[in-house]
Amino acid sequence: MKIRITEYLNVDLASEQWECHACGHELADARTNYKHGCLVAEVPIEEAHPGMTGAEFSFSPDPDYCRLIEFYCPGCGTTIENEYLPPGHPITNDIELDITALKARHVVVEGAAQ
Repeated sequence: MKIRITEYLNVDLASEQWECHACGHELADARTNYKHGCLVAEVPIEEAHPGMTGAEFSFSPDPDYCRLIEFYCPGCGTTIENEYLPPGHPITNDIELDITALKARHVVVEGAAQ
């Protein structure tokens, strides 16, 4: 049983794996951070937020205080997530699922539907 968690992220309850919704590539154990199974790229802030006026001052984040991290599916290259972090900050764990409870819930729902 696969459950869609975000636009580009599924969890397969049978194998307990995070999967790319676009191609089905298994990313990581569903009881861990899915980002550890992704390709990771740091995008220069100036590239992601170029100045619009040509002036010295812009509304772009200061690269000394902010970095843009992107997470891609290794199977198809789909962007799964991105986050802005201060330099040196570890990658965040933004989704933590109770796999045991999800399995129990979906077994009951499937049994009731029959």
